[in-house]
Amino acid sequence: MGMWRDSLAAIKFQHQWIPQMLFSPKILAPEHLVPAAYEDSWAALTWVAYHFNINGHGYEAWLNDLADFARVFLAGDSAGGNIVHNMAVQASFQDLNGIKLAGICLVQPYFGRNDEVVDKCWVFVCPNTSGYNDVRINPAADSRLMSLRCPRVLVCVAEKDNLRDRGLLYYETLKNCGWAGEIEIVETGGDHVFHLFNPDSEKAVALMDKLASFLNQDNEPLLVLDPIQYDYQIKKRSRKNSGSKSKD
Repeated sequence: MGMWRDSLAAIKFQHQWIPQMLFSPKILAPEHLVPAAYEDSWAALTWVAYHFNINGHGYEAWLNDLADFARVFLAGDSAGGNIVHNMAVQASFQDLNGIKLAGICLVQPYFGRNDEVVDKCWVFVCPNTSGYNDVRINPAADSRLMSLRCPRVLVCVAEKDNLRDRGLLYYETLKNCGWAGEIEIVETGGDHVFHLFNPDSEKAVALMDKLASFLNQDNEPLLVLDPIQYDYQIKKRSRKNSGSKSKD
């Protein structure tokens, strides 16, 4: 879900993996500063939620027919992981048409780089930040954290990532703040967002397997079908039915 700034590696990765998932459009800095990325992601989430409890009359047939609204997960890497956390916090206090998040996945999330220091990246995308205690990049300063209405959280960090310590701090903070859910942390080798630059590597495949395992825990595997595939299957089924009627 989302990002603040784009990269060629991220675009290539999205083309490989994300066509089978729903993700928000890119509202990027410096043309669109924070909170634009959060607002855009929330708009995408509420658009999905609109399809819930309206008897199959939403905008998108594939969501009406295939989405399991009892199993809505949010996932993102780097800045996207930050956005996922902030969307989960917002969803804990604002209605999503009755939808409750089943879990969130934060992959090498960005929550700043060092304790007590606001790094240049955050100042670039959010020049009006209140500083280190801005709850959007410092969840430890957020009194709402223990009220997070999300039963399961997965945090993934990378051994050589300069954001690793902040990811570990997020894990420890959420685990010990009084929140009632279950949190899991996984550490892999590699640098920051290594899976974007080499998505076919053994480490990247293992990371994707872990994400899939988290999403499918205690459930049947999620049915994932993107809109293009869905339209193709519907047309194929229609042609098959038409052919059967002609023979009759």
